[in-house]
Amino acid sequence: MKLKWMQILLFVVCTYFSNAQLQLNGAGATFPYVIYSKWFDVYKQKTGIQINYQSIGSGGGIRQIIEGTVDFGGTDGPMTDQQLEDVKQKQGTGVFHIPMVMGAVVVTYNLPEVGPDLKLTPDVLANIFLGKITKWNDSRIVEINPERTMPNKPIVVVHRSDGSGTTYIFVDYLCKVSEEWNTKVGRGTSVNWPLGLGGKGNEGVTGTVKQMDGAIGYVEMAYAVKNNLPYASIRNKEGVFVKPTIESVTKAAQYEAKYMPADYRVSITNSAGKDSYPISGFTWLLVYERYRNKEKGKALVNFLQWALTEGQKYAPELLYAPLPPDLQKMCLKTVKKIQVK
Repeated sequence: MKLKWMQILLFVVCTYFSNAQLQLNGAGATFPYVIYSKWFDVYKQKTGIQINYQSIGSGGGIRQIIEGTVDFGGTDGPMTDQQLEDVKQKQGTGVFHIPMVMGAVVVTYNLPEVGPDLKLTPDVLANIFLGKITKWNDSRIVEINPERTMPNKPIVVVHRSDGSGTTYIFVDYLCKVSEEWNTKVGRGTSVNWPLGLGGKGNEGVTGTVKQMDGAIGYVEMAYAVKNNLPYASIRNKEGVFVKPTIESVTKAAQYEAKYMPADYRVSITNSAGKDSYPISGFTWLLVYERYRNKEKGKALVNFLQWALTEGQKYAPELLYAPLPPDLQKMCLKTVKKIQVK
């Protein structure tokens, strides 16, 4: 009996140290960086597998998955048909978009005299980022915030300077609510901004807003909360001012998930439902359909299966919304399709 337990212990130790030598490398979106860091740390403690992730923005993650310099990418804006074709041409395989969690892009601002719970409508928000509303005491902002005294301060617009899925979610929303924005600026992980200061990553935008009196920007909710920055309630499609919360993001996803395409490339911005927060989005891991490195492929599949099940419990405490159960099951079926040679 003692020998048997020694054999089991030896097997566990050998397996752990074998895994410890295996590293998976990824890069991409800053939006999910907070939960990814948690997942990778917990998973390493469980398995010994080291997962390195560079928070360089969705645009960078897509570029690296196309070039084959990473084992997986991260993005909050789905790849285009042309980008998917580029992967096939360069890597000889396709790419799966695997939704991991959902989150809110919040409109954060630096107005100490105003405090939290500023209200903004879609048209006002679009006009601020178009440069048509330039003062905080503009009558259009005052009208929707009658209980507050808005200061006579210039509005300092802050946006991402790098290719960003957070940007994609934000401008995708603006395209849906503003024809002028849709025509003049459009959507993408990077756009030609009409005005404003650029910050690299969610971290860069958060830092700039925090330093600039009168600033307004957009970041993933966890970054605003972590930095004690207020964020606005946005009037949704049903005419209701909704705060960004895990519950209001889940409501947005539940409605749109009914129409989920097979490749998961879906937008949940400006979703219907009176309780839906309108600037919500999925974040995806980009994984190859086929892996030539058997060990890495198996390790990535095992991690995805863990993250889509047990890993989801970490989402709420980090201000992300876990995937609905039905969507988790759909994603697990897709993960099983990953080929490991």
